[in-house]
Amino acid sequence: MKRCWQLHVAKNRLSEVVDLAQREGPQVITVRGREAVVVLSVAEWQAASVRPPSLKQALRESPVRDLTNAEIDALFERQDDYGRPVEVPG
Repeated sequence: MKRCWQLHVAKNRLSEVVDLAQREGPQVITVRGREAVVVLSVAEWQAASVRPPSLKQALRESPVRDLTNAEIDALFERQDDYGRPVEVPG
C-alpha cells in the first residue's frame, strides 16, 4: 500500500519507512508537498528494472530464425481479398 511521508518525518522514522516498503510496498517521500522519491524493497526494484530484450536479441532468439525464405513466405502467405459489398447511396 503506497503511503506518503513528508521528508522531515521520513528522516525521523526511516526504519519504519524501510520496514513498510519491505512489507507493504512503495513508500513515497514528499519535499515541499510534491512527490520526490520512492522507497522500494530490493525485490520490487529488481522486478521493475528488468528490461525486455532488444529487437535484435528477440530476432536472434526467434524460433523462425533458422527457416528458409520459402518457409517464412509460407508463414505469411496472403489470402485473396475480394473486399465486401458496399451500398453506395445515390
